[in-house]
Amino acid sequence: MTGGVGLAYGAMSTLGLAPAVGAPSRFQAPTMGDLIGKAPGSQSVVVLGGGPAGLCAAYELGKAGYAVTVLEARTRPGGRVYSVRGGTTETEIGGERQTCTFADGHYYNLGATRIPQNHITLDYCHELGVEIQPFGNQNANTLVNYQSNTPLSGQSVQYRAAKADTFGYMSELLHKATSRGALDDLLSPDDKDALSEFLSDFGDLSSDGRYIGSSRRGFSDEPGAGLDFGTRTEPFAMPDVIRSGLGRNISFEFGYDQATIMMTPVGGMDRIYYAFQEKIGTDKIQFGAEVTSMKNVPDGVTVAYTQDGSRKSITADYCICTVPPNLIGRLDNNLPADVLNALTAAVPVSGGKLGIEYTRRWWETEDRIYGGASNTDKDINQIMFPYDHYGSDRGVVVGYYTSGRRHLAFESLTHEQRLAKAVTEGMAIHGDKYGRDIASSFSGSWRRMKYSEGAWVSWKGSSYGHSDSATPEYELLLEPVDRIYFAGDHLSNAIAWQHGAFTSARDVVTALHQRVAAT
Repeated sequence: MTGGVGLAYGAMSTLGLAPAVGAPSRFQAPTMGDLIGKAPGSQSVVVLGGGPAGLCAAYELGKAGYAVTVLEARTRPGGRVYSVRGGTTETEIGGERQTCTFADGHYYNLGATRIPQNHITLDYCHELGVEIQPFGNQNANTLVNYQSNTPLSGQSVQYRAAKADTFGYMSELLHKATSRGALDDLLSPDDKDALSEFLSDFGDLSSDGRYIGSSRRGFSDEPGAGLDFGTRTEPFAMPDVIRSGLGRNISFEFGYDQATIMMTPVGGMDRIYYAFQEKIGTDKIQFGAEVTSMKNVPDGVTVAYTQDGSRKSITADYCICTVPPNLIGRLDNNLPADVLNALTAAVPVSGGKLGIEYTRRWWETEDRIYGGASNTDKDINQIMFPYDHYGSDRGVVVGYYTSGRRHLAFESLTHEQRLAKAVTEGMAIHGDKYGRDIASSFSGSWRRMKYSEGAWVSWKGSSYGHSDSATPEYELLLEPVDRIYFAGDHLSNAIAWQHGAFTSARDVVTALHQRVAAT
């Protein structure tokens, strides 16, 4: 029935009775009827890469009947979206091979792990039938541990206490400044009264405008029944809180793409890409296909690749290349010099994770931690606690999630060395129990993983993530080179997010579809 509507709509478009394919303000997937009377025969597209951008492009083009072939060098879909579970094997560049031995049903996401509620990634979960669940991004019961020249140096502090003291003292200082007339040139008396009322609540100040601590910090002895009122923890001294940077991670949850509660697929982030594979059709995806050449030829693009020891090639009308930009220049190609130079402006970033399987969920039974992350300025950066299998007998903790300079401390190590370093640093935060009851582990460093060689990229001369301006190299790669299009999160304002890869793929699909319709 849907196909019939599409055909009718396309026929109406050719008669001027319905809008033709244009540039909608919101993405509109191409349909079977769009090309009626405009493009003869079947239009073919070869997609290089079976990660988020590649599979999204293939899926959307398939809605309009394009003959799509996806070439993926790995033996799985998802690219850098990688869920590690029992049986997973990986050989890093350098030769070390790991085989995961996690218990059945347990896993961790070596790549993407959380989804903001405003990202279209959730739209695809809904469309593809991928079940999702909450992901606890922040947790008041986790710990922070930072070095400083204060008595708080190296001390593990519950996140709720760090937050209460930081907000409390900041509120007290601003309240004092206001009451002493420091803001009289900016605020009217009514403004000052309103600000004072807000600060009293926000910082939980006493009646005289001081922060003296409250139940927000937590209890050393939990309240019970009857007259058991519990024992509140005492606030740290104001100068120590300020100089120690105890609240340095609080602003993380204010980031546009971050929140206290986010979402994630049940069973692993890669569930999205196995669902894409099913919808696209496994017969249209060639796994183990390592691309060696990509060239524009008259009226098309020819791609050469090796698969199962054999050399093969395919020629299609168009090509969508989602290969990481840092690897494209290694292909045999006829791309212009300025495009090849632009690709080198995308600099791969070091990053990786370590999963530690414990046979006892001590973080729940002893520390009352259910999800979230402990943060530190040690090399491990953070310890992420599982958001699944609550109350079971075991679980997988992410022993570090690091990028950039911090990950360099792990990147060149063997897996056993990574584990030893991570456990030592984790014990300094959570105590000796962090080093006990370990059943297995699995780590990955994206710059040492074939077909990626980077966790994501940063553009020379530009900031990570959202940006109000683009570099010349970035803008150049937004345009096709004859019949070759580039797509990926690196060509979006959501670098390192699946959302970025999807928006980039949608833009390319729209541009390619309009081009075909125009011919």
